[in-house]
Amino acid sequence: MFIKTIEPDEATGEIASLYDAEKKSMGRVMQATQCWSARPDLIIPIENLLHQIRDGFSLGLLNFRLITFVAAQHIPSSYCSHVYFRGLSGMLDREQALAVRRDYRNAGLDDQQVEMLTYTEQITRDASQITEANIQRLRDVGLTDVNIADIALAASFRSFMSRYFNAVGATVEPEFLDDDPAVREEMAVGRK
Repeated sequence: MFIKTIEPDEATGEIASLYDAEKKSMGRVMQATQCWSARPDLIIPIENLLHQIRDGFSLGLLNFRLITFVAAQHIPSSYCSHVYFRGLSGMLDREQALAVRRDYRNAGLDDQQVEMLTYTEQITRDASQITEANIQRLRDVGLTDVNIADIALAASFRSFMSRYFNAVGATVEPEFLDDDPAVREEMAVGRK
């Protein structure tokens, strides 16, 4: 980490409670969480917003993770690529998660998911180029305006988060690194 943050053994109050909850659920405090402690006034609202977007996501956790994974590739964010590859590998077949990484259009996903990820890629690369026609393609595969808003929120939030992680030097924890060196290299899309 490039900046001074609150270490887990130094945390007090709300930050200590947040860290304790993450240790209970994940076995550690992730750098992705700890890096926000440089701004203690923001860590709780940021974490709450993440949980509100993810936990209330109208298309379910798998699709939230697919969006995050594809967005991470195009930001680029090695940190989020490694973390979300690990998460997706637990939800999908590992080979399908790799196929999503290589070409989500030919990874065995349904038409809604492909359009969702095309929209995600557009948001991450240059949202100013999105048109009504792009939104209509989402509607044509049955996505509602709430679904479309959720996709836009998830992709935009990931862009914000991942860029912050890159800017302050968060590094991926070893337990999120794949055992295969070739896969680790493939996930290393930004800072290595």
